[in-house]
Amino acid sequence: MSGRRNALTSEQVADYLRANPAFFNDHLDLLEDLLIPHPSGNAISLISKQLEILRNRNQEMEAQLASLIEIAKNNDTSFSRMHKLTLALLETSTLEEAVASLEEVLSGYFVTDFVALRIITDTPNAALPQLFLAPGSAESEHFLPILSAGQLKFGRPTLAQAKVLFGPAALEVQSAAIIPMKFGDDCPGGIDADPSGILAIGSRSNDRFHYSMGSFFLTHMSEIIGARLLPLLLQKNYA
Repeated sequence: MSGRRNALTSEQVADYLRANPAFFNDHLDLLEDLLIPHPSGNAISLISKQLEILRNRNQEMEAQLASLIEIAKNNDTSFSRMHKLTLALLETSTLEEAVASLEEVLSGYFVTDFVALRIITDTPNAALPQLFLAPGSAESEHFLPILSAGQLKFGRPTLAQAKVLFGPAALEVQSAAIIPMKFGDDCPGGIDADPSGILAIGSRSNDRFHYSMGSFFLTHMSEIIGARLLPLLLQKNYA
């Protein structure tokens, strides 16, 4: 009841504005939200048009600001994940540890359902046979366009690609990011010069990875992984 008693009526608001004609001089921002009829009929006054433009511009700026804030939040999240990935890889001392850590971090911090790494080399290791693809093999041929272009592929992989990368779970992968990897040029003996590979992260959701996604962080992620895996590939046990 007290709320109703204290509520202002339109007549009281009108009386107040009549008694305070300079009110809007100190509250110009209110004009952006008010709809004021004009006695010019269907014609639009210059002031009305200016107010309309001002409102639209204000809405656009608010939308841009919200978008920038969202981008900043996403970037902070991505940087944090990259930092955790880097630390996790630095703590590993063998190729097995690095691969296991990579799968754990990507599945956990990057919220993805499937992780696959394939290294194309003539010098595979018997302890991790599933990790390697022979150059020129039927399996590696499925990724030649991606490797040649040096560009990420987003969306649903072909069934042949999914089988090579994800094995029995191939049919479950509805979308994926397939990232070409370079492990460095002019490698010492014991491993292919300029080895390459494929890093893939997949999802059961068909809209998790799509063509409009940015590739900046994923590209840098693959470079970090490649830089860490190269010395592990060159270790005696894997040469």
